Amino acid sequence: MLKRKIYDTLLTWKSSHSRECLLVKGARQIGKTFIVDYFGKQNYSSYLYVNFILDPESRDIFAGSLDPGELFKAISIRFPQFRLVPGDTLLFLDEIQSCRKARTALKSLALDGRADVVASGSLLGINFLDDGDEAEDRSAESVPVGYERQILMHSLDFEEYLWAAGYDENAIGILRESFEKCTAVPEAGHAKMMRTFREYLVNGGMPEAVERFFATGNFAEAHDVQAKILASNLDDIARYASNAEKPKIRACYLSLPAQLARENKKFKFSAVEHGGSARKFGNAVDWLRESSLALQCHNLSEPAMPLSVYSVPDVYKMYVSDVGILCAMTGFQVKKSVVDNTLKGFAKGGLYENAIAGQLVRRGYEPFYYRPKSNLAEVDFLIERNGSVSPVEVKAGNEASASFDRILARDDVETGFKFVNGNVGRFGKKITLPHYMSMFV
Repeated sequence: MLKRKIYDTLLTWKSSHSRECLLVKGARQIGKTFIVDYFGKQNYSSYLYVNFILDPESRDIFAGSLDPGELFKAISIRFPQFRLVPGDTLLFLDEIQSCRKARTALKSLALDGRADVVASGSLLGINFLDDGDEAEDRSAESVPVGYERQILMHSLDFEEYLWAAGYDENAIGILRESFEKCTAVPEAGHAKMMRTFREYLVNGGMPEAVERFFATGNFAEAHDVQAKILASNLDDIARYASNAEKPKIRACYLSLPAQLARENKKFKFSAVEHGGSARKFGNAVDWLRESSLALQCHNLSEPAMPLSVYSVPDVYKMYVSDVGILCAMTGFQVKKSVVDNTLKGFAKGGLYENAIAGQLVRRGYEPFYYRPKSNLAEVDFLIERNGSVSPVEVKAGNEASASFDRILARDDVETGFKFVNGNVGRFGKKITLPHYMSMFV
């Protein structure tokens, strides 16, 4: 079983006894169902799993009154084995996007308080169908503001990948100590960890792909899983997006590897289609972001706190939410050159940049980037850390970066992180780190 950080979040939520249902959001096939199901079985004497896609008739539970007493009656008829043990019952409503009234019912279930409720879903908050389709069903949905705590789950970060590879807390703790003290990692361990990170670049963090790789030691086996997931992502676009948007979303999604293989990685609609524009493709970008298939990183007009105030709405970069899927989109043959560290050109830089973007998001940051109007070289990322702006630079090798140094010279910047193909070091405000230490920032 893969160890996931979100499990501790679930335990904390359970112990808080707050009158909030928990909504676990995220892309498909990242392990939401597995980890919540395991949590329920391990921590409650009474546990019921309801999947609105696998068991569509269970939607009838929420077709009538949403009064908690009536809901529990309906549940007991549908699931005779269910027992309501106040204070020790978990109800897990999976694929809740397929039962809108169940989402509305979270408020009454939270107020009732006899059962803990976790809901999970993908593609929440976006319009699935053409205008007019299921209008009556949509009008019945009400988001339970104040009674629903949302958390966004991702595929495995690099630390979770190391757990899957068999590294324990002692081994990772040695790396963490080097990060905290800014001391170099012994060369043998450093070289091994750099290779493991390159393996993470190609395998990514999708649970099934990671499990297949460590079960077989075969990159092709993991790639087969990724190809299946990529096909599933395209199927979801075909199934859930409106008819008018389907080809646009698909084209934007499939353009991402090429977009990231340029020197200037700003997302360009003209790279999706000759003469393409925000008017035509803007909704498609929103769909990819809201579905968690892609990450959006906005440019800043000024690299100052608070960063969100200086965000430029129509200038941004787009990254694939899982770096392994990005690598799979480029084809299997490129993977050997990534693992062997022989890949050249801007595509290599884009791959590493995508990986670090994913790590920052998984660490809870909202990354931005800064490319001034003067067209001076950009700073890859800026994050808010410890009450200050911290620039983050990503180099596939170990090149110098004048734009990064210019940001560091500002009085309101305390520390900057530069991820390189090298070991740990510190030079004034600049902390140089190997790519794998992005898991600690």
